[in-house]
Amino acid sequence: MTSSNASPTRSRELSLPRMMGVIFLPFALGYFFSYLYRTVNAVIGPDLAMEVGLSAGQLGMLSSAYFVTFAAAQIPIGVYLDSHGPRRVETVLLVIAAVGALLFAFGDGLWGLVIGRGLIGLGVAACLMGSFKAMSEWFPIDRLPLMNGLIVAFGGLGAMVATAPTEALVSEVGWRYGFIALSIATAVVAGAIWFIVPERVRAGSSEPMSVRIGGLRRIFTSRAFWRIAPLAAFSQGGFLAIQTLWAGPWLRDVAGLNSQAVSFVLLAAAGGFVVGNLGIGFAADRLVRRGVAPIIVAGFGMGAFIIVQVFVLLEWTAFPLPLWFLFGAVGATGVLSFSVLAQTFSTELAGRASTAQNLLIFATAFVLQWGMGEVINLWPATADDGYAQVGYQAAFGVALVLQVLAFAWMLHGRERKHA
Repeated sequence: MTSSNASPTRSRELSLPRMMGVIFLPFALGYFFSYLYRTVNAVIGPDLAMEVGLSAGQLGMLSSAYFVTFAAAQIPIGVYLDSHGPRRVETVLLVIAAVGALLFAFGDGLWGLVIGRGLIGLGVAACLMGSFKAMSEWFPIDRLPLMNGLIVAFGGLGAMVATAPTEALVSEVGWRYGFIALSIATAVVAGAIWFIVPERVRAGSSEPMSVRIGGLRRIFTSRAFWRIAPLAAFSQGGFLAIQTLWAGPWLRDVAGLNSQAVSFVLLAAAGGFVVGNLGIGFAADRLVRRGVAPIIVAGFGMGAFIIVQVFVLLEWTAFPLPLWFLFGAVGATGVLSFSVLAQTFSTELAGRASTAQNLLIFATAFVLQWGMGEVINLWPATADDGYAQVGYQAAFGVALVLQVLAFAWMLHGRERKHA
């Protein structure tokens, strides 16, 4: 098969500073806004619920609309990333995200907000996978754990902006004007990717659809894929479900913090996410060069994330800031699963392999985030105390058990491989 990565323009023809400026930075900014959109409801959620009159289940469904459209787009995005490239795919989708942000800003009911949120999810669905695809095309493969970690760290910066800075902005001008500003900024980033990022000559655009679907079949029937995919899905899906919505209400109802304190703890969690991604990127870069497989580093990191969630489940509220900083730092380690896939499958399948994994992650995040709201709803909320603490324990506990089972499955697969 002719590689879709074949091109007369290779990374050796561009200096590292130029690659960072015209390839890394535009895509990193796209993922910055993707993650800002993803996490902002953790801060504006109470205002949304009060203004529109939403229950916990409805708030969970509204926020998770981002995940369901995001997940649904992954398979076609993977196909077109490999055939048409990240520059074209991400530009078109970011324009859709800008339209969705405008609709969300002017939404006056649950379903208007859901449509806007869903379009945002669709519009940013290629930001991470498009970035990973671009990194795999332009940077050496042994640098991918580092470059992917830097990309995700930019997302963490978006999560930081979505906390205390957003809370301050919302208190001054309201969340609707904030989303109008986000819409404009997203359109600017789309223009930057289109006009700044260089394009590559690719043979994959002429491949028949049957060949592209055949590549997907190879991925979904791969034992190596299913060894890591369940743990990555439940680990990252649980992380996203909690970080992007339910962390804020937990800090309010279980830890007893006011809205300003909640925003600062969420800022610390986002800071942990940035530090964790930078740390795991540099650590994996060094360890890979010493012969340690990325799956080993990812396994240890996702195991540490399970331990941190145990402390959340036990309601360790004496020191919420360091607890949630650690939550963000170790929750980032699942991103290494994409480096594992990049080294498992050939370059022409890189986009489809990554989006197949991302499909599972965001479908899981959708189910968990909405499901957590419905579980929390099983216990009556009070006007003074918010949602019941036992509801959080039950909802978070289910997510934790699923991760433990997936971790055991990964270890079982490793033992079979060695046998």
